[in-house]
Amino acid sequence: MPRIKSAKKAMRKSRSAQERNRTRRSQLRTALKKVRAAGSAAEAQTAFVEAAKLLDRAGRKNLVHRNAANRTKSRLAKLAAGKKQ
Repeated sequence: MPRIKSAKKAMRKSRSAQERNRTRRSQLRTALKKVRAAGSAAEAQTAFVEAAKLLDRAGRKNLVHRNAANRTKSRLAKLAAGKKQ
């Protein structure tokens, strides 16, 4: 355990950030699964729009690397476009 006041504060901040990141990452992964598991093209498209928003935000907030977010978005768009009606 830290003894210095600033180290204690840093620990509190990192713990709260960890909780925030865990929630966001979980939401993101769920959205990606919805796109992949979509049965129809329309369902895949609506799920993709939501996933794209979350990916963009995760890239901006450094939850995932910006290029990784764009790459994942590209792959999901390709997948969603390939779904049959």
